[in-house]
Amino acid sequence: MTDRRQTVLAAGAAAVTIVLWASAFVAIRHVGHEFSAGALSLGRLVIGSLLLGGLVFTRPRRLPAKRDWKLLVVCGLLWFGVYNVALNEAEQRLDAGTAAMLVNIGPLLIAVLAGLLLSEGFPRRLVIGSAVAFAGVLLIGTSSSGGQAETWGVILCVLAAVAYAVGVVAQKPLLARLPALEVTWIACTIGAISCLPFAPTLLRETAAARPSTIWWVVFLGAFPTALAFTTWAYALARTSAGRMGATTYLVPPLTIFLGWLLLDESPAPLAYAGGALCLLGVAISRLKSGQRTVDSMPLTSTVNADSKPLSKS
Repeated sequence: MTDRRQTVLAAGAAAVTIVLWASAFVAIRHVGHEFSAGALSLGRLVIGSLLLGGLVFTRPRRLPAKRDWKLLVVCGLLWFGVYNVALNEAEQRLDAGTAAMLVNIGPLLIAVLAGLLLSEGFPRRLVIGSAVAFAGVLLIGTSSSGGQAETWGVILCVLAAVAYAVGVVAQKPLLARLPALEVTWIACTIGAISCLPFAPTLLRETAAARPSTIWWVVFLGAFPTALAFTTWAYALARTSAGRMGATTYLVPPLTIFLGWLLLDESPAPLAYAGGALCLLGVAISRLKSGQRTVDSMPLTSTVNADSKPLSKS
């Protein structure tokens, strides 16, 4: 597979992730009227795990090494478990757009952690692009929140952002040794197991929920979870964690648009200017320098890691 085709496929995968994650903020806000945070997290993760597992077991699989399990547990517990519960609880208090903007301090944390722990360094374009995009997030936040954001909701969003950032940094080394689909399935399953204490609540709330709301939970499990986390992992395996994280600055403006369209949450005029800054920041961060060694590993290494399974089970 040529480098150009790799780049196009990775960009397409990232685009799918961004659109589906933006829709997730709106869906969570809608479903939150009938499902509590923990129950929604468990329902979403169980559906995602079942769908991903169905795909994993139709393909040759690679057994994770002992050293991989620590990172898989960190990724599963934090990104799939803590992140989902914290975000769902936050959206009981905040509108979808504000929650998306607050969570998007995550890419800055990813860039810092990846620079420190993954030896990705701090490329100038990434730093400048992240700063510009984050300024856009702040502009959207100040123009859209209207001072209604509860302190606890803000704290939960920050917690979700930290869990998201640590989870991404833990996931990145795994993708050099394991297929993206398998990493996503194992992490999702670990997250679902961590949410099992919410099972009685999920059963009770599912019995009382409207069928349309239940279908929204299925949507969250099938698309923003199973599909979007897999396309994210595919793209992350082919670029640096910092650069991939910066692309998610596109999520808040998309979320605001979808919130306006589906939830009648109208953005303020300045939010559009903030969205433009987000787009500009992402464009800057995605620019490549003259050297081909910007990412933390060569593309050829990733392709070889994904091409031949080490063992079957």
